[in-house]
Amino acid sequence: FLQGGPSHIDIWDPKPDAPANIRGEFKPIKTKIPGTQISETMPMMAEQLDKCTLIRSMSYTPNGLFNHTAAIYQMLTGYPPDKVSPSGQLEPPSPADFPTAGSHVSKLKPPTEPVLPFVELPRPLQESGVVGKGGAAGFLGKAYDPYRLYQDPNKPIQLDDLTLRKEVPPQRMKDRFALLKGINGSMPDLEKALNDYAIDEYYGKAFDLVLSGKARDAFDLNKEPDKVRERYGRTTFGQGLLLSRRLIEAGTRFVQMNWPAVANGNAEVDSWDTHASNFKPLRNLHCPILDRSLSALLEDMSQRGMLKDTLVLAIGEFGRSPRMGVSTSGNSNGPDGRDHWPYCYSAVIAGCGISAGAQYGESDQTASSPKDKPMHPNDLLATVYYALGIDPDMTVLNSLNQPRELVKGKPVVGLWG
Repeated sequence: FLQGGPSHIDIWDPKPDAPANIRGEFKPIKTKIPGTQISETMPMMAEQLDKCTLIRSMSYTPNGLFNHTAAIYQMLTGYPPDKVSPSGQLEPPSPADFPTAGSHVSKLKPPTEPVLPFVELPRPLQESGVVGKGGAAGFLGKAYDPYRLYQDPNKPIQLDDLTLRKEVPPQRMKDRFALLKGINGSMPDLEKALNDYAIDEYYGKAFDLVLSGKARDAFDLNKEPDKVRERYGRTTFGQGLLLSRRLIEAGTRFVQMNWPAVANGNAEVDSWDTHASNFKPLRNLHCPILDRSLSALLEDMSQRGMLKDTLVLAIGEFGRSPRMGVSTSGNSNGPDGRDHWPYCYSAVIAGCGISAGAQYGESDQTASSPKDKPMHPNDLLATVYYALGIDPDMTVLNSLNQPRELVKGKPVVGLWG
């Protein structure tokens, strides 16, 4: 998840024939998809596009969804937020929120191995003081929340919470678990109902995780050859994508690797939110890291045969304004800055039989709106469920046992050619 809103026109959808204040500073280069060009800042991805579909027609009309938190909530849950302030901010995460996609996947497609079902790294998405909105299990219950790393994968990872303490031998751990189950079993029915409905299963999985060591091993990047680690790039994002591959390989069902940023942060060091300056951070920081890391992931997973049954999606909450230096969301922008733009943006998707080496949709002459095949983010999320064997038309029950749609969207079957 590329937080902040990457500039589609400067990365995935260049318009060399547009006026100067739209086309920007970067030149287009050829890719492995015949007739499709991307920005010169992405040379490695140009060689790996034959493994994925480039979507150029992501689009939605904002309704309180022009700023980051609200747009992130929609992208990750498939639902518009119900409480948006005039600034576009949301209230903090609530147990009544709609679940994030990873929580649904980890519940409906639980792992068969003793591993973490859903991992988010290196930390949750954030804008201002709102942390993790749209990124938790919400009404599914905390048993389906992601395991959040809160560490930099490019540094040594400490996993004390997945390690059996030296003073607690395995047999003692088993005895404690048996005692806990006995206590839970003797609770009055009403009192037990007030506890998390999945508590026994939840504790059982945690117990298996600690004893098996499989989850810990997945986090050990030292088991990867230096050549592989260098290919991904010795950055937070690069090593995070390598760690993501290891987790999926071990049996984790859903990994969300966030671009380590804070929306409205300093674009020179973190966020894709390039209001003040667009081209310098893209040229010197964002695109070199994304280019190396994402191309390495696609190449690595393809060589390992993992793209047959694994879906890879790279996207942000929206794109950037085609015209530079204008305000589209109430924010101020530098002369070469680009503002928020949900009307047209791009995504990269691969795996699970989706067409390889294809382009889906096309934008108009200025990348302002889709020319054909517009795709709402809710439809893209429905496509994710569909690709993973989950019926996007199914209903789920919220905390009040009220039926709710899994996602307010329909799968885009045209991505399969």
